[in-house]
Amino acid sequence: MPTLEDYKGQTPAWCPGCGNFNILRSFNEAMVEMGIEPHQFTIVSGIGQAAKFPHYTKCNTFNGLHGRTLPVATGIRLANHEMIVMAVAGDGDCYGEGGNHLLHAIRRNVNVKLFVHDNQVYGLTKGQASPTTGEGTKTKNQPFGVFSSQLNPMALGVALDCSFVARGYAGDSEHLKGLIKEAVHHKGFALVDILQPCVSFNKVNTYKWYGERVYHIEPEYNPEDRLKAFERSLEWGDKIPLGIIYRNNRHTYEDMIPVIKESPLVNQSFDLSKLEAALKEFY
Repeated sequence: MPTLEDYKGQTPAWCPGCGNFNILRSFNEAMVEMGIEPHQFTIVSGIGQAAKFPHYTKCNTFNGLHGRTLPVATGIRLANHEMIVMAVAGDGDCYGEGGNHLLHAIRRNVNVKLFVHDNQVYGLTKGQASPTTGEGTKTKNQPFGVFSSQLNPMALGVALDCSFVARGYAGDSEHLKGLIKEAVHHKGFALVDILQPCVSFNKVNTYKWYGERVYHIEPEYNPEDRLKAFERSLEWGDKIPLGIIYRNNRHTYEDMIPVIKESPLVNQSFDLSKLEAALKEFY
């Protein structure tokens, strides 16, 4: 069985009090409790404070371009669908630069688990507005307030029939750990939006602000009722629900590709002479 020491990576360089610390701890504890060894999964990230996450835990890692987390994660998963593949991104990285990739990852339902550290600003570049910043919020780059409406990732996920839509909170580690486990066990694409206070650059959405608003979704709630899920996903402001908002059992992308259905691509034989012959037809 793995221990927390097995996951110990580099010393984090996040600001003291950053919500990322609790997310990292919840994630590693979830892996230990599920008995998943570091070599059994891969984490993909792009650019941003959240994207440093795989530096600070021990596992297979790919750290790529800004907003391109999901295409890489999808490729890794299709090459080896026996590997657990996770993607970590910030709200700017995933909902901004990577927004188009998010839409199509949800549509394909590839079995990748996406954890979005949603601090409602671009923290790495000192706090300008991200897609989830509240309309009217003033920042150093938006002195007249944000003009664009605030993106609702939960409603987006439900509207696109995303296989697993959940919201966690960095200030509630035990609950978040449970959500991470549920996402890993779920068969299909999982979107977990994690509310994460940025203590340096977001002076609005603080631990106190969230503490007065977040609540756990009641146990009798049925996340497979899509209409109810849509209603719940729209809650924001005085009450913010935490938990699994929506879930379905669609076929995964891997299940529908005949070439890899029976065996991962990495385990299949490869005849280089056939590739060379094909290339000769064009060059």
